[in-house]
Amino acid sequence: MKEYRLSRQITLVLKGYPRLSETFIAQEIRALELRGMKITLASLRHPTDKATHPIHDEIQAQVLYLPEYLHQEPLRVLKGWWQARRMPGYRTCLQRWWQDFRRDSSRNRLRRLGQALVLAAELPPGTEQLYAHFLHTPASVTRYCALLTGLPWSASAHAKDIWTSDTWELREKLAELAWLATCTGANHDYLQGLAADPSRVHLVYHGLDLRRFSAPPGVPQLRDARQSQDPVRLISVGRAVAKKGYDDLLNALAALPADCAWQLTHIGGGPLLSRLKQQAEALGIGERIQWLGALPQTEVLESYRASDLFVLASKIVDDGDRDGLPNVLMEAQSQGLCCLSTTISGIPELIEHQHTGWLVGPADSPALSDALQQLLQNPALRTRLGQAGQQRVQQVFDVERGIDQLAALFDLPEAPADTSTAAAQHCGCDH
Repeated sequence: MKEYRLSRQITLVLKGYPRLSETFIAQEIRALELRGMKITLASLRHPTDKATHPIHDEIQAQVLYLPEYLHQEPLRVLKGWWQARRMPGYRTCLQRWWQDFRRDSSRNRLRRLGQALVLAAELPPGTEQLYAHFLHTPASVTRYCALLTGLPWSASAHAKDIWTSDTWELREKLAELAWLATCTGANHDYLQGLAADPSRVHLVYHGLDLRRFSAPPGVPQLRDARQSQDPVRLISVGRAVAKKGYDDLLNALAALPADCAWQLTHIGGGPLLSRLKQQAEALGIGERIQWLGALPQTEVLESYRASDLFVLASKIVDDGDRDGLPNVLMEAQSQGLCCLSTTISGIPELIEHQHTGWLVGPADSPALSDALQQLLQNPALRTRLGQAGQQRVQQVFDVERGIDQLAALFDLPEAPADTSTAAAQHCGCDH
């Protein structure tokens, strides 16, 4: 295999690592490593998932776990402050932090400063740039560390971190960072409108590593919900949180005709799982639903291939939180699986209604129920939409497109000719 030099050394700040729900971040880390980047991961929290994905075993980056709560490691925080106070940007950092604290006098704001002090003191020698995934807490720690050290910093913005953050904070971060990548056109337009220099904001789709989600042989859909002996198999993958709209989905399923034959598999953890299970029982559909919890990617892929229809009822919740462009939709479509979702954020950038999938308005259980009935009872329609969605993912949302953009932003050299081949051999192509 062709040798290629390590061209950049960065520290990537993220909220937690590893996380089953953030495969797009792991995918990006590994792809940048294959382009020659040396990465240290600075995690604000320790992992809580019991399993990991295969890609986590391939990532070579070392992980620096910062103090999750300052009172748990007071000596480490004190040592960080002792070293940081001699740094050239110490006074400027404190001034900026105090301005922020006056507008957001929370314990979290104090914690971000403490984590930044530790990060600045413990940065690996040779670090050239700081990079944050998510524009809220991780970017705050990254920003304070950059002020302390004088290093340039950049960030990727996704969903909750944009739409639940105050505009004053977004404006100030956008004014200081070198560049920002965001994953949907809706995000891109909004953030460009807040930036003093809109050219710093770039649209970079996460995309999907099609080597890990190789397409199965095309098989026409056969199950029809009008045939009770073989129910149509629904699947949804996502954390049990309000913005995923699982309460709307359960209401929509309960409104289907009693003789409509379906069963649902849900994959994902989350704080609302117990409440959703209770809701399903109260609606009389509990026996038709299998709750599997969080699973590694290999098992998720097997579940996609055993299913007939993917559904995700994403919506905007009271605090403004919403999905961006859920990678699970790309994953499902890569397997030729017809997808039913909603019209929020970047989802219509992936799913073209009645052409590459089916869309309804958010928080509209009656419309969702009508769409479900049409798709459950029409295997030929599911086949057509699933095949068209698969082609669109392959043509537009290949991860290499986004990595090319990020590599250019990081000023990396062009990828070696055999990088993608080596990655495909390494991952086995059948995950």
